[in-house]
Amino acid sequence: MNLDVHHPQELRRRAFGAYIAIALLMGVLVFSFFRLQVLGSSTWELQAATNRLRTLPIPAPRGTIYDRNGRIVADNAPGYSITILPGPRDSVRATLERMAEYVELSDERMDELMATLRAYGREVVVDADADFAAVAALEERRGDFPGVYVDMRPRRRYQMDEAGGHVTGYVGEITAEELASDAFMAERYEPGMVVGKIGIERFYEDRLQGSPGVRYVEFDARGRIVGDFEGVEARPAEAGEDLYLNIDMELQEWIHRIFPDTLSGAVVALDPADGGVLALYSAPGYDPNAFVGGIADSTWIRLNTDEGKPLFDRSVLGLYAPASTWKLASAGIALDLGVVTPDETMPDPCTGSWYWGNRSWGCWDPAGHGYNNLAEAIGNSCDVYFYQLGLRIGLERLLDRSTEIGFSQQCGVDLPQESQGVFPEDPSYWVETYGYRPTQGEALNLSIGQGPNSQTPLKMAQFYVALARDGSAPPPRIAKGGPLGDGWELNLAPDHIASLREGLRMVTAPGGTAHFGTALEYWDVLGKTGTGQNPLSVRGLAEDHAWFAGLAGPPGEPPEIVVVAIVEYGRSGGQVAAPLVAKTADFYLRRKHGLPTDTIQTYLEHILTGPVPEWYRERFPPQSRVRTRRGPSLPIAAPTEPAWLRPPGRRDTIGGPGLADAGARRR
Repeated sequence: MNLDVHHPQELRRRAFGAYIAIALLMGVLVFSFFRLQVLGSSTWELQAATNRLRTLPIPAPRGTIYDRNGRIVADNAPGYSITILPGPRDSVRATLERMAEYVELSDERMDELMATLRAYGREVVVDADADFAAVAALEERRGDFPGVYVDMRPRRRYQMDEAGGHVTGYVGEITAEELASDAFMAERYEPGMVVGKIGIERFYEDRLQGSPGVRYVEFDARGRIVGDFEGVEARPAEAGEDLYLNIDMELQEWIHRIFPDTLSGAVVALDPADGGVLALYSAPGYDPNAFVGGIADSTWIRLNTDEGKPLFDRSVLGLYAPASTWKLASAGIALDLGVVTPDETMPDPCTGSWYWGNRSWGCWDPAGHGYNNLAEAIGNSCDVYFYQLGLRIGLERLLDRSTEIGFSQQCGVDLPQESQGVFPEDPSYWVETYGYRPTQGEALNLSIGQGPNSQTPLKMAQFYVALARDGSAPPPRIAKGGPLGDGWELNLAPDHIASLREGLRMVTAPGGTAHFGTALEYWDVLGKTGTGQNPLSVRGLAEDHAWFAGLAGPPGEPPEIVVVAIVEYGRSGGQVAAPLVAKTADFYLRRKHGLPTDTIQTYLEHILTGPVPEWYRERFPPQSRVRTRRGPSLPIAAPTEPAWLRPPGRRDTIGGPGLADAGARRR
């Protein structure tokens, strides 16, 4: 039996089925719309917000660095940064290429930025220290640079320029290698952040680095930044911790002014009271401001190809034979071990040379010094005395005690880089280095500061701090309140220290080798000259290095400053390095005791620019004599201007007459 499809009952049945199907379809649609618009509203709202909102970090200003007197060493100035946000690769590349018309962007830099965007998937700083003209050009053409954001950010500013570059160091954008290292915690550091690269900035990075904030920016449909989004409260950045140094900024700048600008070297000044670093100067230097925001390629090439090596910090990295400045260590070890007394003389007098081990060992003075006690041997810098003293100590005891003092170790200064002293810890050094077992004769060279003995200027300054104190030497510290390592000490009785100081006094007393360049109006300067051999001077291709290590303070009072200077290829410690030490000490002590400063400071400067000053006649009356073991007392004679000091150079009222030009002629 066939049903009539047009029968009213069949039509009603089919219509009812269609109603059911439509109702089910509408139910599904209603449920889907409800799920999307009601149950999933927060998800879609977040996605929509994400498409038009982005979070950007607010750079935190680094902590301000102050010197010991409260002067600002490094702070922050307003600057501009240019940031590009992630997007389609071709679009970002095209934006960078258009940006290159106004911002210095090489192809290599573009490739680096693209690689960083792919690696991290977040904004990248194109220029952390953008020029105002470039910023203005981009702001005028904002429509041409979608995803580019120009923002104000703190710019690091260094006040000492070249005078303090090696101390402060500099900052720069964190690299991928640094982000991957353990030194920079992933939860604190992100791409684009500015971090300390070297110097104090690097060592105290954790304290100086602040906490970045967060801000929200809104985009339009074309990906252009409209402005800050007011619907979400931004989190402000927190500045880093301020840092207070032991450095005396004016003293550091003074040393920069007086150091011969044609020579290289270093000057270190320490406070003997606590080992605080008053000045840490290396010449030539560099301006750390050149590194802020990224250093120009031309500047970087110039700094790395300069024969003077301005990026090399000679004060803590330079290793030099300490020469006669190390004789005080030999003397101190001998007194400590009890192998000599202050008044004792050596069996053989100095006749200009001394025979031992079938060879002749010469003294620097061919005329000889005769018989000397310990202080006189220091004052005369008698090599023959110290040859015999080295044999009395013995090679192994000399190695052991020198190692205990720390001459084969670092000082532990609060800097990220410091060279370790070179000094044999035991006789195996000669076997491993030279292939032979050493004899006692090795002690002869070591006892006068030559042989396998190289020290940094900072290490020698630390040793002389012990002579200025009670024989103990705390580790040098640049920042106040910084971590302190272990110091070391010589176990010397007060009369032993007095004997060593008396030897230093003879060097700078009338008739001493450094008297003219160290005699000051208000202060006593005690010190030791040194003439350090180097590979070029041994071959006769250059002069020896000039050393002077000194203590200074009010007459009859404990020393208040220790200064060590080395001038590479300076030839004469007494004529070149000693005046630097005296002028440094005089400047610091005058300011400390409220006295006016002057540019004509030493006796040598006074006699070359005018008559003998009245203060000199009062401090050093004509009855003064220097006693020696080889003849009668030597009277004070009118000083003769060394030939190499004529004619006066351009720093005749600051660095001493003719010092700068003298260095140029010697080299």
